[in-house]
Amino acid sequence: MLRNQDTDAQSVTINMRVPPNKRDVIDRAAKLAGKTRTEFVIEAAFHAAEDALLDQRVFYLDDASHKRFLEMLDEPVGDIDRLRALMAGKAPWEK
Repeated sequence: MLRNQDTDAQSVTINMRVPPNKRDVIDRAAKLAGKTRTEFVIEAAFHAAEDALLDQRVFYLDDASHKRFLEMLDEPVGDIDRLRALMAGKAPWEK
């Protein structure tokens, strides 16, 4: 679903203030991981953002859309071969 595209041409600056005690913990963890502070923070923030987006479970529908959604759930399963092929492939985040 989400892609982590690391290219310098697309980089932007993000400034933030961090209490020294938290910065020190981040620096220690980054060093253990063999990464710079920036690499560590970007990777951690990216994974947290991805998890938050992938865990989204609440969505809102108007009455007509909700009715159609329920109808679709009640419809018989269609092209099972396409479903089998989809399930046999890698998930987008594994590619």
